[in-house]
Amino acid sequence: MSEEAGRCVPENFKSMKARNKQAAIYAGTFDPMTKGHLDLIERAAHIFDRLIVAVAEHSRKNPLFSLEERLEQARGVVRKLPNVEVDRFSGLLVDYARAKGVHVLVRGLRVFSDFEFEFKMALTNRAMTPEVETLFLMTKEDYSFLSSSTVREIAELGGQTAQFVPAVVQAALKRKLGGAAVVAPAQKRRSQRLAADE
Repeated sequence: MSEEAGRCVPENFKSMKARNKQAAIYAGTFDPMTKGHLDLIERAAHIFDRLIVAVAEHSRKNPLFSLEERLEQARGVVRKLPNVEVDRFSGLLVDYARAKGVHVLVRGLRVFSDFEFEFKMALTNRAMTPEVETLFLMTKEDYSFLSSSTVREIAELGGQTAQFVPAVVQAALKRKLGGAAVVAPAQKRRSQRLAADE
């Protein structure tokens, strides 16, 4: 054990961190993965030699897709990015990062409300694990409004989602919802009116 940032750090973690100095983790539920997520993945992959897309095993969000489905989708989305790998994790993200020997977490920021939440989370993670840093990337303006929950709602109401998600995810939405995600605009407007009347 050695002292680092006022804490005892295992030697094996220090050696892993040295090997993974140019590595980062981008974590989330990805239910589903959107083009906004993909934009951040591609940009982070240009910054780091190795990027781990970590899919959360457990969530209180009642996911539309199972863990295995989300892993399969993520692997399909990043298959053309040679320095990006997909993995699963559970528990605290900082514990996962320590186990992987990675000391950078990548997070995306869309709007100011995101910053408030992410700022608090980054400070909490730093308090627990000072050797793990958080790097914020601003979302591309084209996707600043986009979230997984928005995509799910649009798809479940019969709206078109192809402009919001990668093709792999669009196909999965179609299979999951029985084609509801790719209905005609007239049917989409009818679904929205029905939803508004409820």
